[in-house]
Amino acid sequence: MEAIMWLLALIVVTVASLRLLHTRRGRGQVPVSINYHFTRRCNYTCGFCFHTASSSYIEAPGRAKEALRLLAHAGMKKLNFAGGEPFLYPKFLGEMIDFCKQDLHLESASVVTNGSLVRESFLRKHGKNLDILAGSCDSFDEATNIQIGRGSGDQVKKLYKIAGWCEKYGILFKINTVVNRLNHREDMNAHLRTLKPFRWKCFQVLIVAGENDTTETLRNGHKFTISDEEFGQFCERHKGQPSLVPEPNSLMAKSYLILDEYLRFLDRTGKLSHGPTIQ
Repeated sequence: MEAIMWLLALIVVTVASLRLLHTRRGRGQVPVSINYHFTRRCNYTCGFCFHTASSSYIEAPGRAKEALRLLAHAGMKKLNFAGGEPFLYPKFLGEMIDFCKQDLHLESASVVTNGSLVRESFLRKHGKNLDILAGSCDSFDEATNIQIGRGSGDQVKKLYKIAGWCEKYGILFKINTVVNRLNHREDMNAHLRTLKPFRWKCFQVLIVAGENDTTETLRNGHKFTISDEEFGQFCERHKGQPSLVPEPNSLMAKSYLILDEYLRFLDRTGKLSHGPTIQ
């Protein structure tokens, strides 16, 4: 009985959180989207990363599925898998993607990846259940990517390959760009006209307390920060891109509902605030 009451309490809390999200965004009854950062491990070393590899923990598939089922019952419609780098665990990722579409019947299952470990065989197997694949690309100059910590010189080539695979398997292709000190003057228009992502999200580099804010954290993002004006100039330069979705820090704060590797909600206020584990 105690276990049942605990589960009911969790559902009530989750529903309340989702209603708060609706109210805060002022959009009424819209599909609810959750970002599940199921791993903090990554094979890249991006200097501004705000979800760093402070833990190697990954949840057991059975427990993860039960938590996602609870969230679906509470109103979740869309789930995005992120990290870390999700493709470090292709078996877990594929199983979760298929579960979301075949068992939970979610409107959308998506993945954000640095692209380095994406294989065509994975998309061939799971692509029918994957709605969106977002590849991270902060620069089309490989020297800049290397400075950032994103790869060793083949980031752009792999991005083009992934775009082709997405077209082949009917997956919407998206690009995520973190606008920072090293790339904010870059003109990316020519590549974007060729790649034609259905959505191009541009994030202003974000500092999160306890993650990338000091010399004592795994990353120190302060050397990558830019002003609101510099971010605005980057967006103005690319305003002709129909897929452009700018996300300055003023929008990013509290704008994402994040589930971490321990199945806890995080509040993106610039300060990490862990909730209870969903179980």
